[in-house]
Amino acid sequence: MIRVGHGIALDEREIVLRFVRSSGPGGQNVNKVATAVELRFDAARSPSLPDDVRARLLRLAGRRATRAGVVVIDARRHRTQEGNRRDAVERLVELVARAAVRPKRRRPTKPTGASRERRIRAKRARSETKRARGRAVAGED
Repeated sequence: MIRVGHGIALDEREIVLRFVRSSGPGGQNVNKVATAVELRFDAARSPSLPDDVRARLLRLAGRRATRAGVVVIDARRHRTQEGNRRDAVERLVELVARAAVRPKRRRPTKPTGASRERRIRAKRARSETKRARGRAVAGED
């Protein structure tokens, strides 16, 4: 089990890792060893996630989520499979942890009477400034 926090733990069997050849540094090693990691997590069908967290996760994942609700994380920062595997899992855990935080509900508020008064006064002053910029009348030098 991978602990995420907020009462959520992901079953490691829900995560599919695929190792592919990576680009970037590594010399000849790049051409021989599949060090990049493609992590797939089926968020849409995961029993580990509450419905509200699932919805926020898929929204946060953006382009990293497929239409079928699978979150795909590509990790190729490190030169080793182990480093990239750790990086991919950490990024998934961080994404799920962010999705687990319930956003605060917005309470609609109204501007105070004083702030409305200040706004109107500022608008009048600005209007007066602009009106004073009128064209010069011929004969007034």
